[in-house]
Amino acid sequence: MTFQPDLDAYFDRIRYAGSRAPTLATLNAIALHHVQAIPFENLDVLLQRGIHLDPPRVEEKLIYARRGGYCFEQNTHLLYVLLALGFDAAPISARVRVDRPRDFTPPRTHVFVRVELDGASWLVDAGVGGLSPTSALRLVEDEVQVTPHEPRRLVSEGNPPNERHSPQQPTFHREVNQRIIHQAFFAERWNDVCEFTLDAMPEIDREIGNWYTSTHPESRFKERLLVARATPTGRLTLLNRTFTRRERGHVETRILTSPPELLEVLDAEFGLMFPSDTRFRYPGLDSL
Repeated sequence: MTFQPDLDAYFDRIRYAGSRAPTLATLNAIALHHVQAIPFENLDVLLQRGIHLDPPRVEEKLIYARRGGYCFEQNTHLLYVLLALGFDAAPISARVRVDRPRDFTPPRTHVFVRVELDGASWLVDAGVGGLSPTSALRLVEDEVQVTPHEPRRLVSEGNPPNERHSPQQPTFHREVNQRIIHQAFFAERWNDVCEFTLDAMPEIDREIGNWYTSTHPESRFKERLLVARATPTGRLTLLNRTFTRRERGHVETRILTSPPELLEVLDAEFGLMFPSDTRFRYPGLDSL
């Protein structure tokens, strides 16, 4: 049986009381409210609790327990919400390119949601950390798209000849051996966010990607603590011991110096509550 999310609980969680009709306005509103309310975080990876993608368990964690999660959790639940609302939505695989040189090939361990709406294709992504877009992005090339936060664009680039892709998609043109780069404009330049080829990411592939991301010793999520969410006027990020607040072009940075201070920031800034004796173990926090 197809999972049916608790839409009332979801909309209460993201503080959204608007229309639920499957329209672009609703899609944009959900993208914004979701990223502001449900933080991106990898804390259960560092606590060695395991990341489960069974839809009811994802809902229990993100909605009822009021926790956050990373892409496989965030976008899995978002996918089911959009389907329940009547959107034509599908999971798409991607590679995260944040802070990666262009000649480096990261693993295909990211998923976002593609939505077909009124003859156009759209990208929504609640799971790419401090760069999760706060509106749907039209799947068109070389067009700067304004969002409530950073401008975005999609550009194309040829892939190595040994890359193999699925047939061309009908509503977004791309050539064989061509990858699409999602970019965000900040720090006075365009920055890569992720790359994709519009190949679907079925449940089994999400399970494998999630297993690698949460358990492989060289996974970036095993090596660092990362928490992020958007605010109405900026973004909050916590990377290891560095808490950063960005508001309307102003950047404020704070270095955390103790485990109680870390737990205080998680609670006060991200709504994530943990017992006072909780300790996150990973290389970036050894000196805390």
